[in-house]
Amino acid sequence: MKYVVITLGLAALLTVSCGKKQEPKNEAEVLTTTAEKEYETFGQALDVKQTVLSKEAMGKEFDQLKEGDTLRVTFTSTIKEVCQKKGCWMQVDLDEEKSSFVRFTDYGFFAPMNAGGHEVVMQGKAFVSVVSIDELKHYAKDAGKSEEEIAAITEPKVTYAFEADGIAIAK
Repeated sequence: MKYVVITLGLAALLTVSCGKKQEPKNEAEVLTTTAEKEYETFGQALDVKQTVLSKEAMGKEFDQLKEGDTLRVTFTSTIKEVCQKKGCWMQVDLDEEKSSFVRFTDYGFFAPMNAGGHEVVMQGKAFVSVVSIDELKHYAKDAGKSEEEIAAITEPKVTYAFEADGIAIAK
C-alpha cells in the first residue's frame, strides 16, 4: 500500500480526457472536482489521462452492455460494502436502484475492510455477468448474512460487474 496525496493531479485525473476512449453521452456526466483530497491507492496507479465518469454516467454505460461485452473505463462512486473476510470485493453505488460488484484483478490487492462509505475512484473493465446461486450464497456468507438470508437465495442474478486494476480511496 502506498499513500498518495493527490492535489492538482487528482483534479487533472478527474477532468482530463485522452484520445477517442469511450466518451460519455453528455459532458455534464463527466465528474469534475477542484477539491483537494487525500487518497490511498491500491493496485495499479490510475491513468491520469483517462476520463472519469460519475456513478450515474457509469450506470447508463452498464445499461448499454450485454453479457459478453466489456468496457475499459474509470469511474467514481461510494463504497456500500466490503468483503469482511479479507477485502477481496466491494459493492459500490451507481444510483438509488443500481450498484456494481467490484473484484480486483487476479486478487492482486484488497480493499480495506473499513472502507464502506468512502469515495472511491476505480479503473478497469466493466461488464454484465450472471451470478450463479452457489456464488451468490458464497458472497452472502462472506458478507456475514444470516442463514435465513442465504437460504432465501434461489435464483441467479444479473449483475453489473467491474474488475479493477487499481483503486484510489478517499481518506
